[in-house]
Amino acid sequence: MESVWKIGENIAKEYLKDKGYEIIEQNYRTKYSEIDLVVKKDNILIFVEVRTKKSDVFVSPEESINQKKLKKLYWNAEAYVASKRWEGEYRVDAVCIVLDSDNKVKELEHYEGV
Repeated sequence: MESVWKIGENIAKEYLKDKGYEIIEQNYRTKYSEIDLVVKKDNILIFVEVRTKKSDVFVSPEESINQKKLKKLYWNAEAYVASKRWEGEYRVDAVCIVLDSDNKVKELEHYEGV
C-alpha cells in the first residue's frame, strides 16, 4: 500500500502539470533534506513542499509547516540554485492536501511564495 505522503506528492505533481507547470525533479536530495518537487513556470524555478494528511487527523497540512521547516525549505532552494547555477527568479510554494478515507482528494490548496 502506497504511503500517504507518496500519494500526496503524485496528486500534487499531476495538479501542477495540469496548471501548466513543467516538472523538473521529484524528491531531490540536498545536504539539508529533500525537496518534494522542483517545477518551472514562466521561467521561474519553484520549489514545492507537499503536505498531505488524512481527513481524520487533527492537524491540518498547513499547520505542519512551521518556521523550522520553512528555514529548511529555503536552505534547500538556495543549495539547489547554487548547484544548478540558476540565475533566474525562484520561489518556494506549498501544496497542502487532505485525503478522505479512500485516499481521494478532499481538499487541495496551492500557496505561492510561502
